[in-house]
Amino acid sequence: MAVRPADVSRPAIVAATWSSHVPIWPGAPVPSDMIVSDPGIIMTPPSLSRRAFTLTALASASLLMDTRLTAADTRRILVHGHRGARARRPENTLPAFQYALDQGVDVLELDVAVTKDNVAVISHDPLINVTICSGPNPGVAIRSLTLAELHQYDCGAKRNPNFPDQVPIPGTRVPTLDDVFALGQGNAVQFNVETKIFADKPELTPDPEAFTQLVLDQIRKYNLDDRVILQSFDARTLRVMKRLAPSIRRAALFEKQQDWMAVAKEFDATLLSPEHRLVTPELVGQAHSAGFEVVPWTANRPTDWARLADASVDAIITDDPSALIAWLKARGLR
Repeated sequence: MAVRPADVSRPAIVAATWSSHVPIWPGAPVPSDMIVSDPGIIMTPPSLSRRAFTLTALASASLLMDTRLTAADTRRILVHGHRGARARRPENTLPAFQYALDQGVDVLELDVAVTKDNVAVISHDPLINVTICSGPNPGVAIRSLTLAELHQYDCGAKRNPNFPDQVPIPGTRVPTLDDVFALGQGNAVQFNVETKIFADKPELTPDPEAFTQLVLDQIRKYNLDDRVILQSFDARTLRVMKRLAPSIRRAALFEKQQDWMAVAKEFDATLLSPEHRLVTPELVGQAHSAGFEVVPWTANRPTDWARLADASVDAIITDDPSALIAWLKARGLR
């Protein structure tokens, strides 16, 4: 007697013995004398007793289930390169983002400001930061400059004093959001995009609607809806994005301990992004139970990475993605 197994994607399939049916798990080894010319048919010979065949099948199933459990227990913690890779290259620049990509980062984290001529550009600071940039009018608001004027500033020649291993790259200009999204062509990297908008300083940015639309236009240009997270400390752009493009993920950034579920509701968030010292296993567990991933910022030390991994966070934002990736690999978490 021979039977054709059912869909192998099901948890178990049934093969016929000469007198009974026993489960064969997908992927279990099948003795050569059980294989007939049709590869979709499994046959058990009369010489194999029902008891021996059952024990063999159960052993195979147990082995496969152990393998599946091991795979499930090996969590992949995603790595977000903060401002690209600020510890190694000038922050929020194309060299920093390219370096992070070369190291195998999962997500490029970046900040967006807007120029006078309404171009979305990459800068953490709404003003030209004199610590890392040099040019004709240090400290001027980016919103007061056209893109051409902004490109008169060099934001790669100075080494950030907080990161002694950072490699200066003279002549580096502030990139546009378009420039950075173009780096995602031909790969699967994701983008964690922060809108730098300030309720108490509306002159530094467009209004939340216009700001969000500028970002969304670039997302749609590169067909990145499923590869972008919009994050902010200001709930307004996240609420607008939910209305304009509800499928795009939204992360609430916060730095003071508070009710995480209240934060998620206030921001209409789909992810929670607390300052890393706020994270506890209990709070992460509560967030996961409510359907929220947890992506803490910005952790740069192995002791903090270990604490966050033990808390079962989903991703870690770091200034040194290459070091974090190496640390995760050494511990079997990547």
